[in-house]
Amino acid sequence: MSLCVVRSLSCAEGWASSHCLLSHTQTGGLYYEARLLAFQVLSLDREVMLRWVLLALLFGVCASGGEQKNKKVKPQSLSRGWGDDISWVKTYEEGLSEMVTSNKPLMVIHHLDECPFSQALKKAFVAKKPIQKMAKEDFIMVNLVEETEDPNMAPDGHYVPRILFIDPSMTVRRDIAGKYNNRLYTYQPEDMDLCE
Repeated sequence: MSLCVVRSLSCAEGWASSHCLLSHTQTGGLYYEARLLAFQVLSLDREVMLRWVLLALLFGVCASGGEQKNKKVKPQSLSRGWGDDISWVKTYEEGLSEMVTSNKPLMVIHHLDECPFSQALKKAFVAKKPIQKMAKEDFIMVNLVEETEDPNMAPDGHYVPRILFIDPSMTVRRDIAGKYNNRLYTYQPEDMDLCE
């Protein structure tokens, strides 16, 4: 008597393999029952596999959530990448106050983190050591990502990046401007050479 094996994914692995052996002489209902049993085992295996996958996903989500809670968030420095060696004041008002007591001019840098022009200017500003030294020693420095209430801080409009200078007499120095007619207080990376 020769035997054949009805193969399925579950028969190769599971308990149903012994039930899948059939005699060539037995046909009809028994063959159909074996195929039905193999299909049921396959369906059962898929259901079990789906449960394991869902359990693994749930475990992964829970584990990753725990890792995020344990991460320490490093507070952003006041430099915001414009030079960590420079002493930055937190607010425009604090800068005005410190300017009066120290008798140093205030440099106000308006920028946005997501602005590519601001990012390019920041990179050039940090790369120029003489500018970093001048900012550290000769100015009260503040960089702002939000506009101030002072209308003098936007003499020709609200745009970024722009750099304004205020002297110790509390006067915005409109005479210190960039080279662009439509945006007087904007600077580009190549303008950093002029500031040295």
